[in-house]
Amino acid sequence: MARAYRPTLSGRLRDRVMTFLLTKGVGPPGIHLLTVPGRRTGIPRTTPVAPLEDDEGRWLVAPYGPGGWVRNARAAGRVTLSRGRTSESFAVTELPAAEAAPILKRYLAEHPRSVGAYFDVGKDAAVEEFAAEAARHPVFRLEAP
Repeated sequence: MARAYRPTLSGRLRDRVMTFLLTKGVGPPGIHLLTVPGRRTGIPRTTPVAPLEDDEGRWLVAPYGPGGWVRNARAAGRVTLSRGRTSESFAVTELPAAEAAPILKRYLAEHPRSVGAYFDVGKDAAVEEFAAEAARHPVFRLEAP
């Protein structure tokens, strides 16, 4: 059984430090700041994320489940990714389970230590097993507006 994500004090502190570093343009490669308007207030909410990118496109994966940024992205239909002075806006489309499965498999293969405990399948599981995970880990396609 996969662990449920619960933000801890150290996790919130880590995210704040990461957010500060990313606004300055430094930090681990592949990490960006996701900003999305709140679904009720419209106030921009920002969190660090690790989008996937390849020749086929860019995706956002919710490795810890459908948290606040997921619900806000669903409601707004658009997000902004930034790092330092660079900022890009995207329209987001949530993928169905069949399309999300290979993306989830690749995401888990790239980040096994940080998110592996939150998945019910291992990184070497069949793509079909990842389709069952898609409901717990939404995947969004990023599209230039």
